[in-house]
Amino acid sequence: MSEQSAHSKYEFKKSLEELRTKKGRGTELISLYIPPTKQISDVTSQLRTEHGQAANIKSKVTRDNVQGALESLLSRLRYVEVPENGIVFFTGAVDIGANKTNMETRIIEPPQPIVTYRYHCDSAFFLEPLEEMLKDAKTYGLLVLDRREATVGLLVGKRIESHRNLTSTVPGKQRKGGQSAHRFQQLRLIAIHDFYKRIGDAASDVFLTIDHKDFEGVLIGGPSPTKEEFESGEFLHHEIQKKVLGLFDVAYTDESGLSELVNAASERLSDLDLMVEKKLMQRFFAELVSDSGKAAYGEAQVRENLNIGAVEILMISEGLRAERLTLKCPNGDYEGGITRNFKPGEEDTSNIPCPVCGSNVELLERVDIVDELSELADQMATQVEFISTDFDEGSQLLNAFGGIVAILRFSTGV
Repeated sequence: MSEQSAHSKYEFKKSLEELRTKKGRGTELISLYIPPTKQISDVTSQLRTEHGQAANIKSKVTRDNVQGALESLLSRLRYVEVPENGIVFFTGAVDIGANKTNMETRIIEPPQPIVTYRYHCDSAFFLEPLEEMLKDAKTYGLLVLDRREATVGLLVGKRIESHRNLTSTVPGKQRKGGQSAHRFQQLRLIAIHDFYKRIGDAASDVFLTIDHKDFEGVLIGGPSPTKEEFESGEFLHHEIQKKVLGLFDVAYTDESGLSELVNAASERLSDLDLMVEKKLMQRFFAELVSDSGKAAYGEAQVRENLNIGAVEILMISEGLRAERLTLKCPNGDYEGGITRNFKPGEEDTSNIPCPVCGSNVELLERVDIVDELSELADQMATQVEFISTDFDEGSQLLNAFGGIVAILRFSTGV
C-alpha cells in the first residue's frame, strides 16, 4: 500500500470513528450517499420534496433542525462536482450537551465507489456502507493438524480467527495387551481415517461459507507426513481442494498453530499488507535488541530524529489517536505544548489546568500527531508505514511503544 493511500485510510477510519459519536435528539441527522452516476438535479429535487414533507413534523425543534439540514445540503449541492467514487454528506443538529445542539456537516469522498443512492434520516448517521469499505476483503483458509488435534481458522485481512478445534481418539502407537499387532494397526488406521474425515467436514463448515470472490485459498500446516497424508486423501470438499495453496511445516496444532502457519507461509503471502507490516516490525525489534542505536520509539525521541533527517522508516499504529495542544496560561505563567491521547469526537479542552498556577489554560493550537509527524516525514524523504493492531507485533506497537517507532538511517544518540 502506498504511503499516501495508507494515510488516507487512517484519516478515513478516524472520520468514521468521529461520526459514530455524533447523536441527534430526534431523527435529525441526514446521511446522503450520492453515486457517481446520479444526477445532482435528481438529488436536489428529492431534497426539496423532503423539505416540504418535513413541515409536517410535530416537534418545532425537530422540524426546524431537519429543514435547516436540508437547506444546508441544497446550498452545498449547487457547487458540488461528484468525484469518481461518489460523495457522502453527513449533516444535522448534533447534540453537544447542556441542552444545546450544533449544526454540523461532514463531507467524505469514499475510497471505493458508492453503488447505491441513499437518503437516510435518523438520530445517528448511517455509516454501514462506508464501514464495509474498511474491511480487507482478502480471506485465506487456515488448517493445522496432526493425528491428535486440528484447528480450522481464517486469515481475514490482517486478523487471524480460530473457528474450530478438534481432538482425535486415535490410539497411541503402543498397543494394549491381548490385541494382535495387525488388529491394533487396523483399528488405528480406521480411527485416523475417521478423524481426517471430521477435519474435512469442519473445513467445509468454515470455508464454504466465504464469498468466492474474497476467498484466496487454503494453507495447510502440520508435521510431515501427516499433512501430506491428509491433503492427498481427498478428505477436503472438491471446491476447497482446488484452493489449496501449499503445505507448510508447523509444530503446533492448536490456535497458536494458526499464527505459526501464517508465518511459515510468509513467502506465499508476501504481497499481503500483513506480511509487509510483520517484516517491518520484526526489523524494528531486531534493531532494538541489537543495541545498534538505529531504533527509536515514543513521540519525543522519534520527533527529534525526524527533525534531523535521521529516520529511514516511521511506523505509526493505525490505532493511535493523539494530538498536540499548544496552551497558554491567562496569567502568563506558562506557554507550551502537551501531547495527549483522545477519544473520537472528544473536543473539550476547557478544563486543562496550567502546570504552574492551576488556572484553566487557553488553547492556541490543536494538531493531530499523526498528521504532524507524517508531514515532517514527507519533508525529510522518510518512508511512513501505518501498522494494524490486528496482529501481535502491531498490537505491541500501540500498547508497549505508544504507537510511534522508527528505524533510523544511522545512530544519533538521541
